[in-house]
Amino acid sequence: MYKIAKAILKNDDDVADAMQETALACWEKLDTLKKDRYFRTWLTRILINNCNAICRQRERMIPGEDVPESWFQETGYANAEWKSFLNCLDEKYRTVILLYYVQGFKTREIAEILQLNENTVRGRLVTAREKLEAQYTKEKRTVRKVNFDVPKEFACDRKESLI
Repeated sequence: MYKIAKAILKNDDDVADAMQETALACWEKLDTLKKDRYFRTWLTRILINNCNAICRQRERMIPGEDVPESWFQETGYANAEWKSFLNCLDEKYRTVILLYYVQGFKTREIAEILQLNENTVRGRLVTAREKLEAQYTKEKRTVRKVNFDVPKEFACDRKESLI
């Protein structure tokens, strides 16, 4: 829940609010769940709706001061790199990537959660992958080929190296 909410909201306080509202709503409306096997999908959909509501509420608010928000900083380099790549994506692509790769949902389940066509989810996954690849190559993080040319004076005949 945290990773999905963090991808949408980017603010730890708002993430905590969304998760708390989601837990409360699920507890209160548990009797409306028709099939237990869809609990995770149902919970995730409620979480996304709560995150979107917080985003809409934030847009209506007029800030009193220009106070910079405190961002959650991960100490691991790989996590920081992953977050920077995710931030280059629009929210609709970022959400699909997180649900698919981080949460492990299938495209059919993501389509149910986001109330989209399954082909739309697949298309967003393809587009997100292409954007991530473009961002990766843009930053010149491609694998470089290293040429190991050995000078003739250090080269030896294969028979000599086996002896």
